[in-house]
Amino acid sequence: MWQKIQTAIKTIYPPRCLGCGDLVISDFGLCGTCWRDTPFIDGTVCESCGAPLIGAADGHRIECDDCMAHPRPWKDGRSALLYTGRARRMVLALKHGDRPELARPAGLWMARVAKPLLHEGMLIAPVPLHWSRLARRRYNQSALLAQSVGRITGLPVCPDLLFRAVATPMLEGMTAAQRGEVLDNAIAAHPRRKHRMAARDVLLVDDVMTSGATFGACARACLDAGAAQVFVLALARVTRDT
Repeated sequence: MWQKIQTAIKTIYPPRCLGCGDLVISDFGLCGTCWRDTPFIDGTVCESCGAPLIGAADGHRIECDDCMAHPRPWKDGRSALLYTGRARRMVLALKHGDRPELARPAGLWMARVAKPLLHEGMLIAPVPLHWSRLARRRYNQSALLAQSVGRITGLPVCPDLLFRAVATPMLEGMTAAQRGEVLDNAIAAHPRRKHRMAARDVLLVDDVMTSGATFGACARACLDAGAAQVFVLALARVTRDT
């Protein structure tokens, strides 16, 4: 009976490409053209943020120029996409375009690149939104991504592990130093959730990593609250070439 219902639904509402809207074989997928045009990150990457790097791994730790210039408070990080072209449009659609369904395939892409970071006992948490911004958007896109990664990996997720104590302004256009100043003491551990990260590794999830200031503020909040180590995972990474 259920299969008949599913067949009827697909007949009326056939699967569409998440990128362009063309017909595809399965739900939450990309057509061949959109898949080729989506800048997935693969190969040699910065071990701190996941940005793509030229050359082959040589057994030593590799970092991009940004991460070498600004040492990170977290241990390792990964990103699934470059924040450009079709990937940028998908991120903006998830963030501002009322397209929460995009979190499902995005979680698959993120879980794939995060494999070197994941281990038993790790707790997943999203970068928080201030309550006023959450009220306007109606959902936290980073929390949707964290839940998706959690479902795929089987690791527990704590959506409110952190909170924004200050309604910070939009960070676009600011330098790394300015972002750091704005975020200073703006993010803290939820007092009723601190116990969940005590002596435990935490994986922070966000939609976009630009300078790393937001991840840095969140990582310091986790470490101050007693987390063992912090790792970061972004859907997309802004680089100097994007």
